[in-house]
Amino acid sequence: MTDTAARLLRLLGLLQARPYWSGAELARRLEVTDRSVRRDIDRLRGLGYPVESAHGRGGGYRLASGSAMPPLVFDDASAVAVAVGLRLAAGTGIDGLGEDSLRALTVLDQVMPARLRPVVSALSGSTSVLPRGPETVRSEVLLGFARGARAKVRVRFTYQDRTGTETERDVEPYHVVSLHQRWYLMAFDTGRGDWRTFRLDRVSADSLYTTTFGFTPRPAPDPDEYIRKSVTGGADEVVARIRVGLPADAVRRVVPTHAGTVHDDGPEQCLLTTHTRDLPWLAFQLSAFAAPVEVLEPESLRETMRTMAVRLSAAAEAG
Repeated sequence: MTDTAARLLRLLGLLQARPYWSGAELARRLEVTDRSVRRDIDRLRGLGYPVESAHGRGGGYRLASGSAMPPLVFDDASAVAVAVGLRLAAGTGIDGLGEDSLRALTVLDQVMPARLRPVVSALSGSTSVLPRGPETVRSEVLLGFARGARAKVRVRFTYQDRTGTETERDVEPYHVVSLHQRWYLMAFDTGRGDWRTFRLDRVSADSLYTTTFGFTPRPAPDPDEYIRKSVTGGADEVVARIRVGLPADAVRRVVPTHAGTVHDDGPEQCLLTTHTRDLPWLAFQLSAFAAPVEVLEPESLRETMRTMAVRLSAAAEAG
C-alpha cells in the first residue's frame, strides 16, 4: 500500500469517526499540510465519497449521505447484507458486540443510498435473533437515537414509565449504553430541563421522530456512571465489599467498570466494591472466581452464599 493510499484510508476513518472536522485538525492528525488535506479530500471525492466542505472562518469537512455507495467499499448486495447483519447484532444485547455493531451501523447508514433502505428494512423485518434478556429493543429505536446523538439533533418520542403511564418527550440525545442486558439512553430532557435516563424497550418505535432541530452539546456527566447510578441507585440497592484473592488487574479484566470498582489490597489480592439489588445473582457471580473470596459486607450477602452452598451441596449429593 502506498503512503497516499494509507493516508486516504486514515482520512476516511477520521471522517467516519465524527460528524465534522476542521482542515487544521485533519492536517494535525495526518501530519501533513492543509494543502495535502485538500488534495486528499479531492481524491476521496473522485472515488465517490460524498465529502462536503465549508469555506472561510470555521470551515471544515464532513462525510455526507451520497446518491450511491462509494466504490471500493461495498457493492449493493454486500451493503445490504452488512446492514442487516449489524441490525441483528445491535439488537441482541450482547455486551460489546451490540455497541460496536451500533457504531458501525450508524456509519454505514450515513452513506446508504435511498434505493437500498427499503431492501434493508424488508430483510430486517423478516429475520430476528432471540434476545438475551426479557425485553427487546427495536433496531430503529437504537439507530434513531444513535443518529440523533451523532448529528446533535433533538429526538421526539412517546415513553412509557414503570407504571405504564405514557408521556411525550423531546430530548437532546447524548449516549446509548448497554447495562444488565438492557439498553438505556442518557439525554437532556428539554421539557424537564434536566438529564434523564430512558429504557429503550419502553420507547414507542412508531412514535420516534428525529427532528432537524440542532443543539449545542451541554456539559454532561459521564454517561456510563450516570446511567449506572440511575438504574441501580434506588433505596433497595445493596453495596457489597469483597476481598478477592487475585491481583487487581486480573479482576478488572472480568468486572466491567459500570459493575464495580477494584482496588489493590496487596500483591495477590484486591478489594471489589459493587452494587446490586439481587443478592443471589451477585453470590453466583462471585462463585465463578477461581480464587478465595471473602465477603466483608453486607452480612446478608454472606447469608445468601451460605444458603446457596447448602442447596448446591444437596444437589450434588442427590441420587
